[in-house]
Amino acid sequence: MPISRDFFARHAVEVAPDLLGCVLEHQTEAGLVAVELTEVEAYAGRSDPASHAYRGKTRRNAVMFGPPGHAYVYFTYGMHFCVNMVCLGEEGSASAVLLRAGAIIEGEDLARARRTRGTARVASRDLARGPARLCQALDIDLRLDGADVCAAESPLQVRAGAGNPVSSAALAARGDDPPGTPRRIATGPRVGVSSAADIPWRFWVDGDPTVSVYRAHVPKRPKLVTP
Repeated sequence: MPISRDFFARHAVEVAPDLLGCVLEHQTEAGLVAVELTEVEAYAGRSDPASHAYRGKTRRNAVMFGPPGHAYVYFTYGMHFCVNMVCLGEEGSASAVLLRAGAIIEGEDLARARRTRGTARVASRDLARGPARLCQALDIDLRLDGADVCAAESPLQVRAGAGNPVSSAALAARGDDPPGTPRRIATGPRVGVSSAADIPWRFWVDGDPTVSVYRAHVPKRPKLVTP
């Protein structure tokens, strides 16, 4: 059963850590592939220069300005797709959570076939490790832009996981100690953004092998013109 729309009817910064441990699944004619989310990034609207909604509504980002609980899919670098979950934005603005990585929990053979396409074997932890790989493993492209992930009839859904991780602050407040301590949520700067790069709106399951490698944005060097 998909997660309720009320879950997404909050700002992306609130939704993002709660998505960790949830399951994203896509049913196709080829079969079902599902991932347990282990890494996400929150993006606000006009208050966030790293967001696609920073400069307002366009044909490309129109889904972000719609109701929460829908998928915003975009094409990047001329070769990759990325999927976001639309959250509740401020008046005239938008917010969304980029799904960066996850662990395949169902349909691994199908995900592997999509990822390898007959080439070298891919380790299980790398099948959906990174936003482009996640979309490739689940066969997510622009056809799913605007998909309602809260609808029972939708091929793309988000559902609650068996056990979501919790923040270190929450663990401290509860007084949990190992070995019964749940997985911890870590937070830090977002990956590869050139604006608002230091905002710690990336959230991940600490120590999980499927979390992608952090890479800061590297500005392009100007070409030297020889006389």
